[in-house]
Amino acid sequence: MFTGIIEEIGSVNEIKRTVKGARLSVQCKIILDDTQVGDSIAVNGVCVTVTEKKETCFSADLSRETMEKSTFSKLTRSDSVNLERALTLSSRLGGHLVLGHVDCTGTIAGLQQEQDSVVISFRIDPFYMKYIAYKGSVAIDGVSLTIADCEDARFSVAVIPHTLEQTVLKKKRIGDQVNVECDVLSKYVERLINFQEDKNRPSSRLTLESLKEMGF
Repeated sequence: MFTGIIEEIGSVNEIKRTVKGARLSVQCKIILDDTQVGDSIAVNGVCVTVTEKKETCFSADLSRETMEKSTFSKLTRSDSVNLERALTLSSRLGGHLVLGHVDCTGTIAGLQQEQDSVVISFRIDPFYMKYIAYKGSVAIDGVSLTIADCEDARFSVAVIPHTLEQTVLKKKRIGDQVNVECDVLSKYVERLINFQEDKNRPSSRLTLESLKEMGF
């Protein structure tokens, strides 16, 4: 599990595609400090398991599903990637709970300077817009961001200068694709409601009406 607060920008050494997926090698420094084989690292918001660690890089094996669901299918040598180590129980949760399980890819539809921030707009599959809420959280390439606006199949976030400088978002242009992970809380609420509406399952005290009463 991660927080969406990027620790370092790494560089792709190699991505070797195979029948089963791919093998990724990333050059970095800070992330390697206390990393061991078997640890989890978020690479552009995708949780990967370290299978090999060297002095200046680490490697991870990617499944076919990961390649298909994320922007990893377009990664090439020397591409910059956001990196974050898994959080510990003593970590500060500066962003929101990010699992590293990408829901879909989005396309940058707009970039607009507004005072001290840059407003970035994204288009995604309309199916996933039900998980996007005004002032809610979303992870873009692993970066925890607050949703500033949303409508139909499009939403936007306001990115402050510090976040731009510390992440690969500063290199993004209109038309670029990004990894999108919606807030997991919304998925659990949806699952609970659907579970309650299934007449063949035991009843629960949690209902749509009770959620409304609690402010959801």
